[in-house]
Amino acid sequence: MQEWITYGILAALLMLFFFFYLMIRRTVQGFKEGMRGNRK
Repeated sequence: MQEWITYGILAALLMLFFFFYLMIRRTVQGFKEGMRGNRK
């Protein structure tokens, strides 16, 4: 009975971690492109 709750929490944490990873990666890529644009 408790197993599906544990799996649900783990799945939610993985989704949050993946979402934050994508957000941070997009921000870093945008920052790098902005730096390149300013150098030209």
